[in-house]
Amino acid sequence: MLSVAEALELIRANVSQLPPRRMALAEVGGCRLAEAVVSDVDSPPHDKTAVDGYAIQFADLRNGCADLRLLEEVTAGALPTYDVGPGTTTRIMTGAPLPMGADAVVMVERSSQPGPDVVRLEEPRAKLGQNIVRRGTVMRKGDVVLKAEHLITPAVVGLLAEAGCASPLVVPRPRATVLATGNELVPCREVPRPGQIRNSNGPLLVASLRQAGAEELDLGIARDDRVALRDKIGQGLDADLLILSGGVSAGVLDLVPGVLAELGVREVFHKVSLKPGKPLWFGVWTSPAGIVKPVFGLPGNPVSTLVCFELFVRPALVRMAGGVATSPPTFAARLSEPFMQRGDRPTYWPGRCDVAEAGATGREVTPLRWQGSGDLRTLVDADCLICFPSGNCQYAAGDDVTVRRLH
Repeated sequence: MLSVAEALELIRANVSQLPPRRMALAEVGGCRLAEAVVSDVDSPPHDKTAVDGYAIQFADLRNGCADLRLLEEVTAGALPTYDVGPGTTTRIMTGAPLPMGADAVVMVERSSQPGPDVVRLEEPRAKLGQNIVRRGTVMRKGDVVLKAEHLITPAVVGLLAEAGCASPLVVPRPRATVLATGNELVPCREVPRPGQIRNSNGPLLVASLRQAGAEELDLGIARDDRVALRDKIGQGLDADLLILSGGVSAGVLDLVPGVLAELGVREVFHKVSLKPGKPLWFGVWTSPAGIVKPVFGLPGNPVSTLVCFELFVRPALVRMAGGVATSPPTFAARLSEPFMQRGDRPTYWPGRCDVAEAGATGREVTPLRWQGSGDLRTLVDADCLICFPSGNCQYAAGDDVTVRRLH
């Protein structure tokens, strides 16, 4: 069987970035830029005031005081009609263009109005150029303001708009379909009859995809029947990526690998040395248009499903979306209590990690009372997976272990 690292390397080798396309600003959040963005304007486009106040000639503020004749009021979006000269001032609102001749702005809080056209300013700490933002101080026309591969956050969306990039070229979010398989499954809104269980994996995977920034489509449940599986899997291959849950082990009704082969999906590997998640299946399908699409067959137990999603599907999504699909990030921590590891496969055990408890010595992690790969309830309390190597080993409290954060 492959190791986790070997499986990840095969996934990286068979998963490619999606083709870039232009998208509207309202749609690009969470995507990555596929080209550099150049500003088509200076920002700010003119010298402007940073405050509500009075534009003046600094030389008028003798000893920090002046009585000046009011010329006009200029709001943001309007243009001054008078130049500011000696002994005069213009009331100006935040963001409005600075009148010609002005070289400082005094905040309105430092003013009073002794007459209808007279403004008294008292600013003992005044400085030349105060409260003025000069043209082009944020960016100049022709500046590269964002580089390719930049992740588009809300602030980036704002900068794209300011730079005049209304339809940036981006790597789109992957579109993924989810299909749960099994005769025993019923939708979560139904009460299971004897021998049945609710489909928890479908909703779990849909939520995981959404959290990972993908666009998701839930195809529901496919029965353990070749015709039904062919129909549903065929629908799922229309997306960029297909995730199946169940039907990939060694049982009589584990039909998924065979049906995938019938549909032309090439198997890359089947089974990985880990617990939970050993039956993991991965392959690729090449569409008639020559587009290669990843297909994951995840084990049917819910914890196995989630662990395999975190370890293998999430890195594939990152690569498809233009990011760097690295190995899952891990860190060292100390066990808070003894733990007995048994088995011939590396185990990813649910745990809780607490920095505060360990203090200056690092992180401390506690293995949870986990009942196996069907115990999703315990995983709700977990914020990490503790990675125990294969083999039988009694760990003592304080022993160092490797930990991987859960998203």
